[in-house]
Amino acid sequence: MSRAPFQVLVFPYQIMPNNEIHYALFKREPSTGGYWQGIAGGGEKNETPLQAAKRESFEEAGISESNKFIKLDCYAMIPVVEVCGFEWGEDILVIPEYCFGVNIKNEKLRLSSEHTEFMWTDYNSAKQMLFWESNKNALWELDYRLRRGIKKIH
Repeated sequence: MSRAPFQVLVFPYQIMPNNEIHYALFKREPSTGGYWQGIAGGGEKNETPLQAAKRESFEEAGISESNKFIKLDCYAMIPVVEVCGFEWGEDILVIPEYCFGVNIKNEKLRLSSEHTEFMWTDYNSAKQMLFWESNKNALWELDYRLRRGIKKIH
């Protein structure tokens, strides 16, 4: 299947019994940067961003589509050279990255071959660990929405 000109970013989260919120971060393989981030990947032809977020969440962490996804307003424009080069022609220089959160209640996450480890952590620790500014912005919005009950469930 051919690649669509967009990326998705997904942050799994858990609300603990004491109402503390934990976020899952994933560490990329050293050959692809070795940095911490949310689940990230590209859309495939004819997928919507939400469909791509659900597929990538399953592929990278074993997260079921039946979990509640929150669409965030936050998005970034990413240079194509950081994603997969000039796959869409030399005129397309940046593509959008759409952001989501997903509530994990009774599932255990698993790692794909794209990551060496994952970690559940609080907001402040997660923010310090993240490499990309777009990830930090999306995490901030998700945390703000969750703490104030402002959700756009899909």
